[in-house]
Amino acid sequence: MTDLSQLHERLREWLPGQRWFGAKNRAVGAVTTKQVVTLVEGEPGLVHVVVSVADGEDYQLLIGLRTELPEHLEHARIGVLNGQVCYEAAFDSELTSHLLGLIAEDSWVGGIHFAPEGDAGLDPELRGRPVGVEQSNTSLVFGNRYILKLFRRVVAGPNPDLQLHRALYSVGSKHIARPLGVVTDGFVVLGIMQEFLPAAAEGWAMATASVRDLMAEGDLHAEEVGGDFAGEAYRLGQAVGEVHADLRRALGEDREDERRLHEAVDAMHRRLDGVLAEVPELDKHEQALRAAFEQARAEGTRVQVQYIHGDLHLGQVLRSPTGWVLIDFEGEPAAPLAERNALRSPLRDVAGMLRSFDYAAHQMLVGQEDDHQLTVRALEWSDRNREAFCDGYAGVAPDPREQAPLLRALELDKAVYEVAYEHGNRPEWLAVPLASIARMTGGEDQP
Repeated sequence: MTDLSQLHERLREWLPGQRWFGAKNRAVGAVTTKQVVTLVEGEPGLVHVVVSVADGEDYQLLIGLRTELPEHLEHARIGVLNGQVCYEAAFDSELTSHLLGLIAEDSWVGGIHFAPEGDAGLDPELRGRPVGVEQSNTSLVFGNRYILKLFRRVVAGPNPDLQLHRALYSVGSKHIARPLGVVTDGFVVLGIMQEFLPAAAEGWAMATASVRDLMAEGDLHAEEVGGDFAGEAYRLGQAVGEVHADLRRALGEDREDERRLHEAVDAMHRRLDGVLAEVPELDKHEQALRAAFEQARAEGTRVQVQYIHGDLHLGQVLRSPTGWVLIDFEGEPAAPLAERNALRSPLRDVAGMLRSFDYAAHQMLVGQEDDHQLTVRALEWSDRNREAFCDGYAGVAPDPREQAPLLRALELDKAVYEVAYEHGNRPEWLAVPLASIARMTGGEDQP
């Protein structure tokens, strides 16, 4: 086993700079190695590592080892250990291609199981490459046929992304990518491999392109612009409603009793308490937010609960030639695993998508001087597509607008979360969720 103790201090400095690292806003204490498994011997070598940071979070690393680091991998350098350069191996296609081979061959290495799903019939000869910008996980594409998502934060227990994809595939859902393989270590899911959809377009890119078209047209309304997105928003609503129905068919449903509804509303208040302590700009909306949360409580309706996506937005959907596909069913990565595996109202997914339409509409206005006409156009686009989405959803599932108080509370709760995120990561975007909260509660910031 490779001894990485000499690399711990360098990892403590390197980790906060990674997009997937969850402790960016905190000082990183000691880094210790929990597990080291050599996957590829020789030159270059590949080592699978699980490290623990002082706050108790564990992270999965793929570390490459070379005597000399090629120039095209210099940006991935971590440090030097025993005369060899250690680097982020996700950028090294020579090494990552071994991962596909291990999965295709149903391999065990040092307690890690690389397993194909069913009759996947994987081609082990394809080369891997990382996908675009790093998110909370790292994804590798192999020959435009497979995509392997490696979960950077390691959490023991049932993985909702794997469980829900398997469940949806078992009932023939047409709105997911087929699961093809899994990497596990005991009770920990380290990665899942799925069908890659090379001809698919990301929902966020399509929606924001539509907004740019509208803004460029001046006096035209959203429905008059060639890039109108409402038809796609309607079909996306249908797809989400069908996925929710497929999840009910595969895994069942329940009814949320009064106690669980109270717990959900109490959680909204606790989130608001925490964000108010950090973001003073939210203070003027506190009373209206709490009133909206309490209105959902007072409604007292027994709410249908089931397994849901849990972190649904336009960046989590792809438009393939045959229709919309939902991806990344792991839920909000920062949430506790128990919460991500819990039965919840499908209205949470609806609320997340409604918030995403609002973000898409207003992203072009961030950092720009106030322009009344463009603000009106952005709101018009948002309203049109939010309604189209709900219309599509209502065509295959219960109309979410029939539970307006709960839907509004869930959307406001999501906006409060966004306030916290933007305050800590993108202060220039803070105005987007704040203005939305003002509009939804009848406050200021009306165009």
